[in-house]
Amino acid sequence: MVSSVEGRLVIFVVFPISFVVVTALRRFIKNRQNKPSLPPGPVPIPLLGNILSIDTKEPWLTYSQWHAVYGDLIFVRILNQNALVINSQQTTQALMDKRSSIYSDRPYLATAEPCGWSINFGFARYSDEWRRCRRLFRQTFRPDSAIKFRPMQLRRARELIVNLIDDPQHYHRHFATFTASVGMSSIYDYQPSARDDPMVQIMENALIIGLEMMTPERAALLNAFPFLLKMPDWCWGSSIKLGARASAKSMKELVEVPFRYTQQHMDDSSSPGQLSMVAENLRRMEKQQDEASKLVFETDLKKTATTAMIGSYDTTRSTLMAFALAMVSYPVVQRRAQAEITSVIGKDRLPTFEDRASLPYVESVLRETLRWQPIGPLGIPHATSSDDIYDGYFIPKGTTIISNIWGITRDKNRYPDASRFMPERFLDANGALTDDDPAEYVFGSGRRVCPGRYTVDATLWSAIAAMLAAVEFSFAKDDQGKVIDFTPQFTGGLTHSVLAFPCNISLRSHIPGHSELVDLR
Repeated sequence: MVSSVEGRLVIFVVFPISFVVVTALRRFIKNRQNKPSLPPGPVPIPLLGNILSIDTKEPWLTYSQWHAVYGDLIFVRILNQNALVINSQQTTQALMDKRSSIYSDRPYLATAEPCGWSINFGFARYSDEWRRCRRLFRQTFRPDSAIKFRPMQLRRARELIVNLIDDPQHYHRHFATFTASVGMSSIYDYQPSARDDPMVQIMENALIIGLEMMTPERAALLNAFPFLLKMPDWCWGSSIKLGARASAKSMKELVEVPFRYTQQHMDDSSSPGQLSMVAENLRRMEKQQDEASKLVFETDLKKTATTAMIGSYDTTRSTLMAFALAMVSYPVVQRRAQAEITSVIGKDRLPTFEDRASLPYVESVLRETLRWQPIGPLGIPHATSSDDIYDGYFIPKGTTIISNIWGITRDKNRYPDASRFMPERFLDANGALTDDDPAEYVFGSGRRVCPGRYTVDATLWSAIAAMLAAVEFSFAKDDQGKVIDFTPQFTGGLTHSVLAFPCNISLRSHIPGHSELVDLR
């Protein structure tokens, strides 16, 4: 009797459970059948995903190789993080521009806080804080406002020429000084010295350490294994902790030292119309009564200023290094650009912004420099804020979105012989500029596009036009007059920048604007 009752009880309990399980399983199978598949990609291995297959120093090379196998969209797993790699400008614009409400977030970067880079609002999630910082940035660097920096940019470009003439051996240092002087003048009202400026050294230290730490792959590693930050200093595997500590220390210096300089020298500003971004906003902050609002405003201002300095410095300096490498490697290009300058403006002065529209070949040299060696080959990753379906593929919420800018610049159909420096690819049969401008993708896309791109563009043009007009780049030679051969070396990590190489820089036989340069010496 007891067993009979127990049997009924078992049936009473098991049947409903079985019904629920079967129903859930049917729904799961139906959902799997109805849900679009993920984009194609390499098969991940348990726990590690695809990370062992990725070149962590130059991941864009791996993604470009996969492009030939899987197409424009590649779904990969970096440890426990989903990532979608986009290999075409058209698809990048379709997602990041036309669906910006979904693709404007940033992924959680486990390296940002411990490395001190959370101060860079470019890495911030899509939030009110990001909007406040973006608004501060645009007030200074939107196109109509940034025009006021043009006289300063031309003046700094002429100082660059003088430094190159006086000390050509350290050209890479002069590029750094020029870039820092433009950025620090417009952001902090600080004028770096021509040699070994302490503020420039602070910035370079912060970037050298930080950019190596802030890769998506290293962030994924720290996200999966946060205990790495708690490893004893002497223990194997503590390198990421030590690197984060050094980065945080150098970033704190970069944030505080130039900001304090501006606070202490605000009264030295010549006129309200020429104030730097920080000084102008500090004066605005003084009018606020609420102390809490002042504190928030000051924090936002520090983040905005630091972000502007980091973004402009590495982009500009690295692009000028790529330009120098191109002029040494392709002397025919250099001679044609110099001939155009001489033909259009003569030999009595250096180029100004009013000449820019009349120098299409010089413009094409700038465009090709941006394409040939893109400084941020993968840009800064985006993240999806909700699920999405594109081209029949399912893209989950929280997926890291990586635009393979390097892959776009190496599109053989768009850029034949892509590894060769050929400015002519941006000119039509009549010598006019085409609509293809790499600035449309190398500075990012969507709502997270670089807000300082117009100022950076003007800074680059002023330097490149002045150098083409005044100096000549060529291969360095040894004491016996033989050309010194070299293989270009590049940084890895978040950026792709040319390292210093043997180079000879000499005055052109007829220097435009000679009197202008004499006045600066």
